[in-house]
Amino acid sequence: MKVLHVIPSVSRIRGGPSQAIFEMVKAIRKLGVEASIVTTNDNGVFLLEGVPLNKKILYEGVPTRFFSRFSPNISALREFTFSSGLTKWLWHHVEEYDLLHVHALFSYPSTAAMTIAEKRQVPYFVRPGGHLCRWALQQSRSKKQCYLKMIAARNIKKSSGIHFTTVQEDEEAKSLNISSNSFVLPHGICFSTAVDSARERLRQRLDLPKDEIIILFMSRLHPKKGLEYLISALGRLLNRKFTLVIAGSGDPEYEFSIKSLLTEHRLDKRSYFLGFVEGQEKNVLLHGSDLFALTSHSENFGVVVLEALSAGVPVLVTPGGALSEVVSEQKIGYVPELTVNSIKKALSDFLDNPAAAREKGVRGQKVVEEKYSWDTIAARLVEHYRAACSSVS
Repeated sequence: MKVLHVIPSVSRIRGGPSQAIFEMVKAIRKLGVEASIVTTNDNGVFLLEGVPLNKKILYEGVPTRFFSRFSPNISALREFTFSSGLTKWLWHHVEEYDLLHVHALFSYPSTAAMTIAEKRQVPYFVRPGGHLCRWALQQSRSKKQCYLKMIAARNIKKSSGIHFTTVQEDEEAKSLNISSNSFVLPHGICFSTAVDSARERLRQRLDLPKDEIIILFMSRLHPKKGLEYLISALGRLLNRKFTLVIAGSGDPEYEFSIKSLLTEHRLDKRSYFLGFVEGQEKNVLLHGSDLFALTSHSENFGVVVLEALSAGVPVLVTPGGALSEVVSEQKIGYVPELTVNSIKKALSDFLDNPAAAREKGVRGQKVVEEKYSWDTIAARLVEHYRAACSSVS
């Protein structure tokens, strides 16, 4: 079985889903599926450097084809990720595949892939990536509603199914009355290798006392992530002992506003702004922190939440995060409402009860190991692929 994954971007600055696709494809290839990726060289404002275009290469260990992204100075047009080369290649080669797995909705590559697959009678799944969640649809509301009604809704209805990663995402999308089969299958994670003396190494690196409490925010820096709420809540706990570590990057203007907010709340002297991290540096941060916090307005999944839990670290997430129900039900963290007072109260609970926090982290590690391994998820995904291919054969 040949399966083609189409995604607008695999840039690290686009967040977890653009990275999770590599692990997804690796896992299904281990099961005998001939899977590959088609994408653009998008890298936010810039373009990915050093990737050959219009040819298959091994990228992150996965067969991948990159095509040039149209890069005008107008941000909205650039973000649409138009690519004439990708369009032409899909038109001529899509019939070589048994099925397409299309990621994202409001972008050109996704739209082109679904339209061409339907015309060429190749079945396809669509993974909206949170684009059908209420919060996401409220951003640039008129444009998205128009695009949904005129283009995306038809493509979804013609699909073999919608791949949601959480029950919450599925339920929110149902209110749109877009008729298509759907299934819920979460992202998996690759469990990070335990880091020897991570706590000591992290505190040495930041020149902090050995017993300093570290609260970690690690994600793409974007208004959607609600970092302002976390900073404001911590600003009301200045009498407590903690250090805030922010790991992530985003629009320079937004990064500047976050740094200004830290100063406004007198947190600039007890916070660290590390920028984008990966590899061993990321592992040390995850394994060496005491609490992971992600106070999002909306979070389709939140791979980094699972990564923190897999490191044995309790998490603080808000109801907009799709994993919040799991965190609450399994008692593996804190789920305050997205208000400064509620977040402050949850942080106080964490700081007042360190033993209980550590127990939540231990339970969280077990939950992730049992439910979110890529091997388990890939096997279920391949079942959906085979069912879709059988229905059209």
